[in-house]
Amino acid sequence: MNQAINIELIGAVPFYLGFGIKIITAVLLGGMVGYDREIKMKSAGIKTNMMICLGATLYTAVSLIIRDPDSVHDPNRAAAQIVSGIGFLGAGAIIQGRGGIVGLTTAATMWVVAAIGVTIGAGYPIVAFLFTVTILAVLKTLPLFNKVFEKEKDFKNYHLEILSRGRVKGSVKQIILNEIKDINEMSEEVINVDTNERILNTYITLHPRKIDALLVDIKSIIQVEKVKYHLTEYTGKSES
Repeated sequence: MNQAINIELIGAVPFYLGFGIKIITAVLLGGMVGYDREIKMKSAGIKTNMMICLGATLYTAVSLIIRDPDSVHDPNRAAAQIVSGIGFLGAGAIIQGRGGIVGLTTAATMWVVAAIGVTIGAGYPIVAFLFTVTILAVLKTLPLFNKVFEKEKDFKNYHLEILSRGRVKGSVKQIILNEIKDINEMSEEVINVDTNERILNTYITLHPRKIDALLVDIKSIIQVEKVKYHLTEYTGKSES
């Protein structure tokens, strides 16, 4: 194909080289955001964010290639349709919170990753990179600001009872430590050897507004069957 593709700061480049640059950039930037979500054990991780970024890039790039100057084809419609499509994925992330506000950050992240893909597809990889850095900075720093405004007197002691088939202690520990610094106490016992059914008793001190999101993340572990919690005066002794 003789058609050239315009890339920011580079100018017109051969068709396949330009497409290659867009694809590689989409994989890298989508993966960067996805990795941040993956290590926090969120439902939309590396693969999901890569696919969203790649898809948005492809739709935008193709809409620019196939446009006909003599027609009324508007490439901006592709961006509008991408936003609509991401709305369905985002709704799924929020519904997982069982009617609450849990999952809004995940949904919003998917939305901005699609915007990054559109920017790459339009030929602006540097702008997309700058937005990616900004997004990662927001995801990393805002939780720290939230902790500053959380008053210690508002924190509550919780006892979590996690029923699972198989060991989940490591995964649960990682999820909890994404929200708080320490676990007061954690112990796991086998209640049925034949089915490998276990109960993980965990004592934590947490701000009440975070408990629902924490439970959703724990329930996302495949082996977890049920999670119960209640307030307690017991703070635990030491992690075991």
